[in-house]
Amino acid sequence: MSIVSRLLNPSTEASESFEIVPMRRRHVRSILAIEERSHPKPWTAGVFNSEIDLARRGERHYVVGTLGSEVVAYGGLMFAVDEAHVTNIAVAPEAQRRGFARRMLLRLANVAVERGFTALTLEVRVSNTAAQAMYRQFGFAPAGIRQRYYENTEDALVMWVHDIDSPEYRARLNAIAEDDR
Repeated sequence: MSIVSRLLNPSTEASESFEIVPMRRRHVRSILAIEERSHPKPWTAGVFNSEIDLARRGERHYVVGTLGSEVVAYGGLMFAVDEAHVTNIAVAPEAQRRGFARRMLLRLANVAVERGFTALTLEVRVSNTAAQAMYRQFGFAPAGIRQRYYENTEDALVMWVHDIDSPEYRARLNAIAEDDR
């Protein structure tokens, strides 16, 4: 059943729940469909396949969010010495505003904590105030601007959250998870 069908007939959605699973090559075609509708300069299949290879070596972590058998979201992390960098989070336009991005970020943040990192960072379009508000819920704070970062036209706000290895941050993630139940 398509997402559009589910949106037009929400009673069928009760039997299908949002699930987060590891990204695999079989997901790339669906990811590209979301990527092309979400970004003016989308990543290619080659980039995603390369990221999946890096994930298999433990240098990245990528997941997809599904409703039934349909991919409706994806996100990833890149790992550096003591920090994890959120490379992307995207939700299909027709599945937005349902908390899926928040659940994807919760999963990614938990992975970073479980792997022993001390900080998380990301870039977000300065115009994307909704995403910035969500990131603030996770403790991210603005730390700088990357000028003309997106398509060489729009600035990116660089955001960080530190001390993700602390009990206080774990409590924050637990509170977010409770809110999502």
